[in-house]
Amino acid sequence: MSGFAKTAIIGAGTMGHGLALVHALAGCSVRLHDNDKGTLARSVQLVETAAATLVEAGEIGETAARDACALIDRSADLQTVIPGADLVIEAIIEDAEAKRALFAEIDGLADDTAVIASNTSYLDPFPLIPKSRQRRSLVTHWYTPPYIIDLVDLAPGPETDPTLMERMRDFHVGMGKRPMLFDRLIQGYVANRLQSALTLEIVRLLDEGLATPELIDGSIRHGLAQRMALQGQLAKVDHAGLDMMRRALANRVYTPPEVKGHCRVLDELMAEGRRGVMSGGGFYDYSEGGPELLRRRDLKLLALRRAIGEIEREYEP
Repeated sequence: MSGFAKTAIIGAGTMGHGLALVHALAGCSVRLHDNDKGTLARSVQLVETAAATLVEAGEIGETAARDACALIDRSADLQTVIPGADLVIEAIIEDAEAKRALFAEIDGLADDTAVIASNTSYLDPFPLIPKSRQRRSLVTHWYTPPYIIDLVDLAPGPETDPTLMERMRDFHVGMGKRPMLFDRLIQGYVANRLQSALTLEIVRLLDEGLATPELIDGSIRHGLAQRMALQGQLAKVDHAGLDMMRRALANRVYTPPEVKGHCRVLDELMAEGRRGVMSGGGFYDYSEGGPELLRRRDLKLLALRRAIGEIEREYEP
């Protein structure tokens, strides 16, 4: 396990429980922590359901699922979670002061040789981490659900040991993931920055009444996503011809949307209590319930990943 046999994961919510499963599947002994005992308790069912879905899809066997779940211990007490851990993963809310306080606690409890990883999406965690821990700290940014989505962003801080980055890359490759190794921290990495640009355009289409959620998602699913899944964006441009991209840039009369800091349609939905799948509604209706919906989402993602892999193996040189 590249020296990461014992892993502590701080935060058991949407991302944390998935990180616990993916590390346990890799053979790590996992200690999962959350201050909220309700969240910690719910993580048991979430992990077991996700593992059962992987079995249902034929990704792993029942024994592997059972063994992985058995490798995960839970505690609301940091003092029983962090000491002795080879790798400590911070996966709490995107709040700078909350992270600063947590890193201070980790500093007081972790072994000197422990690696500290932050799953932060947009914040720069390195000014929040004690200086004595900087060389053994990095960002390991995952995407939901982490036990299916292969992309992991690995980014160093100004003082991170370069050999640690190589070690972490090898560790994640060994887990079957596709780590993207950055030479410095870039806010939003690549995938999140592209998603943010897309979100700005979607907000404009919604708030100006130019398109419905169905029209937007249909255009993405049946157009953009199909090509991007196999080619990315720049390889797609190569196939269309670079002259087309240059002419599109030169002839553009379209003005990109400005950052408003909010979305009127989004605000209205949230005021109605429509906060997403778990609340029973968001842009769409999910009255049939969240856990079953997540199971079906995971099965579709697994089938898609397998199909893309088969296509690449058959048609790539």
